Amino acid sequence: MVNTNTLAQLAEQLDLGSYLYLGKGIAKGGGRNLKSLLANAFEAVLGAVFLDAGYDAAYHYYLERYRALPSPVRDENFKGRLQQVAQERFGETPVYDGEGARVGSRREYTSVVFAGAEPLGTGHGATKQEAEQDAARAALETLVGKVSEAPSAKQAKTSRTRRAPRKPREPRKPREPREPRSRQFGEPIE
Repeated sequence: MVNTNTLAQLAEQLDLGSYLYLGKGIAKGGGRNLKSLLANAFEAVLGAVFLDAGYDAAYHYYLERYRALPSPVRDENFKGRLQQVAQERFGETPVYDGEGARVGSRREYTSVVFAGAEPLGTGHGATKQEAEQDAARAALETLVGKVSEAPSAKQAKTSRTRRAPRKPREPRKPREPREPRSRQFGEPIE
C-alpha cells in the first residue's frame, strides 16, 4: 500500500476528510481534500483496524474498499509496470534520477528514468514520487504505446528505487593542527 492516489480515494469513500482535526489555515486552504492527508488518514484507520481486530480483518477491510474503486485507479502504478517491461526487454531494473527546483512559492520536480545508460522517459510533478510516476508513464508510452488504457499485467513487486551513481566527492583537505587551549580560559595548555 504505497500509492497515495489510491489511498486518498479510499479515504474519500469513507469521507475521512470531514473527520480530520486541522488548524484554521490549512482547513481554509482546502486541507481536507489534500491527497497526502487523506491517504495518511486511511492508513491510520487501517492501522487501527489491524491493532483492534488483527491482520485478517484489516486485509478484508482494505480489500473490500479497494474492489469498490473504479478500475482506472488500479492501473496507475506506472513504475511497477515499467519495472516489469524493462526487466523483460533489457534484463535490468529502471533507475530514476531526479532533481527539484523552486518555481515561485512551490517546488517542481523533474525525473528521468534510465535503462542502463539510455534515458527512457522524463516526467514532472509536485512531488518526487509524482515526477517518477510521470517519467515511468512516458517511458511506457515510448516502449509499448498508449498506457492509460492498457490493461495492467500482473503487478511486479517493486523494490526500492535505485538511483544513478553519484559523482565521487573531492577528498577533504586535512585541517591544520591546532594547539590545545583551555576550555575555561582559552589559554594555551602547556
